[in-house]
Amino acid sequence: MSTRFAEPVLAWFAAHRRDLPWRAPGTTPWAVLVSEIMLQQTPVARVVPAYLAWLERWPTPAALAAEPAGEAIRMWGRLGYPRRALRLHETAVILTERYGGQVPAEVEALLALPGIGSYTAAAVASFAFGQRHAVLDTNVRRVLARLVAGQPQPAVATSVAERRLAESLLPEEPAVAARWAVAVMELGALVCTAASPACAACPVAADCAWLAAGRPADAAGRRRSQRYDGTDRQCRGRVLAVLRDSGVAVGRSAFEEVWPVAAQLERALDGLVADGLVDPLPDGRFALPGAGGLGPDSMKPGFHGVGGP
Repeated sequence: MSTRFAEPVLAWFAAHRRDLPWRAPGTTPWAVLVSEIMLQQTPVARVVPAYLAWLERWPTPAALAAEPAGEAIRMWGRLGYPRRALRLHETAVILTERYGGQVPAEVEALLALPGIGSYTAAAVASFAFGQRHAVLDTNVRRVLARLVAGQPQPAVATSVAERRLAESLLPEEPAVAARWAVAVMELGALVCTAASPACAACPVAADCAWLAAGRPADAAGRRRSQRYDGTDRQCRGRVLAVLRDSGVAVGRSAFEEVWPVAAQLERALDGLVADGLVDPLPDGRFALPGAGGLGPDSMKPGFHGVGGP
């Protein structure tokens, strides 16, 4: 069955794949890992410039590990979910100290790194090292749910049966299986989309169980997107933006200017401190991790601040 699906999907991918920087020849495993972390819950268009800027500054894990975690958060900018930046910094330190600055190829080792789950581990092993793994992101799960199971959307959680199905469809040759993994993902992103699937352009439409059933609607209804305006998450983003833009430690009044709801601001600050994204200083100010309240010059050799060495 995998050959029946694989050949047309791979041919479609060869003709229609997007020219994305992390797919370029010679892309390092570190660059693949960075791209996969950035792409979590973030559209490709927003990731591309951030990815290029990140790798220009930190082309290796050692380069990132040499700087404070706060610089990773600052560089993350407005990509959202900034704990990903913190986890990338932690990963860079681990790779530098334990793996000689290299990304491990084994899924088990990848899973042990901060913030890396089963999808990301399989994706890095497949896309960076050409291994044979089932790579199940939202797009892939949707394609397989429609193509084989005849369902309009996959279940909320990945089941054992779903993973076994994905594994049964993998081509035998690892390099081909790796291309299949990214090809199905691309098919879900460009053709078999959640809201407006372009079935006429699908290379496996003739074999699609969902299309054959008349494209039944999701009985559970479309999942509603979470409101963002006025949420704690937006408040946290405003707080981090103040710290990123200032370059120095700031007092509470700087946050009150961008978020006047005191109880929510207090909750956001507590959460950011607990998550390791913000450092509270003894004088009552706040800074990004590792900045120490002195700003960018504090990271330069020979700088000792006002108080001397």
